[in-house]
Amino acid sequence: MKFWLTSSFSILFGFACIGHARAADIVDTAVGNGSFKTLVAAVQAADLVDTLKGKGPFTVLAPTDEAFAKLPEGTIPELLKPENKAKLAAILTYHVIPGSVEAKDALNLATAGTVNGQRVTCSLDGGQVMLNDAKLLIADIECDNGIIHVIDSVLLPSDKTIPQIATEAGSFETLLAAVGAAELAETLSGDGPFTVFAPTDDAFAALPEGTVADLVKPENKAKLIEILTYHVVAGRVYADQALAARNAKTLQGGSISVTASGSGAKVNSATLLKTDIEASNGVIHVIDQVLLPGQSQADCRQMIMNAISRGVPMYNSGHHSACADLYEETMVSVMKMTTDPHLRSRMHSAISKAQHQRLASRRAWTLRHCMDDMAVMLP
Repeated sequence: MKFWLTSSFSILFGFACIGHARAADIVDTAVGNGSFKTLVAAVQAADLVDTLKGKGPFTVLAPTDEAFAKLPEGTIPELLKPENKAKLAAILTYHVIPGSVEAKDALNLATAGTVNGQRVTCSLDGGQVMLNDAKLLIADIECDNGIIHVIDSVLLPSDKTIPQIATEAGSFETLLAAVGAAELAETLSGDGPFTVFAPTDDAFAALPEGTVADLVKPENKAKLIEILTYHVVAGRVYADQALAARNAKTLQGGSISVTASGSGAKVNSATLLKTDIEASNGVIHVIDQVLLPGQSQADCRQMIMNAISRGVPMYNSGHHSACADLYEETMVSVMKMTTDPHLRSRMHSAISKAQHQRLASRRAWTLRHCMDDMAVMLP
């Protein structure tokens, strides 16, 4: 505790002296303080000096020399080598947030986007402000082009690509095999960034028997690519951003819908199992169903609403049987479009019940009640 207080006082005193002498940019402030020699050397090696001396504003999460010393032995000399310039820049830009973000504002954010593209988490642990696993030592050091927050550990972004993370997870073997068959592995290992909605092995296993085996055949490569690229969105889109947008255009060209409900967030009819898994070239969201192009929940809902609009005047005109037939035909079509087991089960039960009813009016109302439920459940 004594060391921490002494160290923090020295850093703060250094900043105070600089601030009293003259306004300084972020780089000059760090250089003048003397407690950030490693950080300054890294910024110079990554050719980021001019950037951080620019107009900004920037918010820099600045690890002390002691923070860098906590890294495994040999890490810093390795990172400073010219051949590792890109990796070093990725780490350093993970410590830079666009704009001026004061500590009190950071606490109102669950996460903050960095210049690197990946996010850092902001939290309070027993009164201690945390940025990922790093403690905030000193906050709100004002510079003429931004703010510096001093932290006690170096923040390390994900350095693995989307396929590498999927491989390590061990639950995406079918997806990876499909990506290989479609020759998309190199693309998904590229710079991106990409957002991938990744179906688990169980999700692929839920498809009709023989579907996957058929799709990975060379003659079906185009169809496989169409399906896989329907799971990929350009850019790094986090779950909160996807929910706010409600839909996103995929690399396949079609759109997917993203909605929140009492049972959890949905992508079309698939449930989001896990979100915001960081990769060096994007972000992964895990889903429990395979998404099929052209078969979004929005499409299903539109079909149901169109059928209701047509069926109401039929029924009111006394054409009960024709109305019931229209509703049943629509529900059969929707069942073919969606892979959501709950929706399919609900519609199957309603159709089965209606088929055992002798009065056309009752049959129509049984199906209509189900369709009303579907219209509410679907986005």
